[in-house]
Amino acid sequence: MGQRRQGFRDQDRNEFDERIIDITRVAKVIKGGRRFAFRVTVVVGDNKGRVGVGIGKARSVPDAIRKALEAARKNMELVAMVGTTVPHEIVGIHGAAKVLLKPASPGTGVIAGGGVRAVVEAAGYKDILSKSLGSANVLNVMMATMDGLRRMKMVKQVAADRGKDASEVMPFWSRE
Repeated sequence: MGQRRQGFRDQDRNEFDERIIDITRVAKVIKGGRRFAFRVTVVVGDNKGRVGVGIGKARSVPDAIRKALEAARKNMELVAMVGTTVPHEIVGIHGAAKVLLKPASPGTGVIAGGGVRAVVEAAGYKDILSKSLGSANVLNVMMATMDGLRRMKMVKQVAADRGKDASEVMPFWSRE
């Protein structure tokens, strides 16, 4: 039974879109000099509205990748989607990095660069506009993107919070 369970985990792992975004060498200064390690940043998503970002640090790259993938799978979150785009415009912030995410009409594609593109594609968005503002640090840009996606709300959620019907909150929003 143990092998069967392990096989299920392997099968579950393969259905995720795993992307290594950044591999950086970092140094820790100690008495005898510097001790080098690697920091790996990854994105894991199911292309259906669940996405997670993970960071792993280790003395060797394969160990850092393994740790990052485990962290990303553990931190996966459900994000709001309307068809193939985001429900509304939002600015995600993490440190000095700001990321603007805007809905796009069908057929636009993913207009994003670097870390933002990886996160939104892994989440499953097909049509989205974005602009990275502020810091260009890949890790902070990815975290800002996740912040924006995390704070995104569906029209039905906002309507329920206000005690109104969805058509009263956004009358033109009939695609949902």
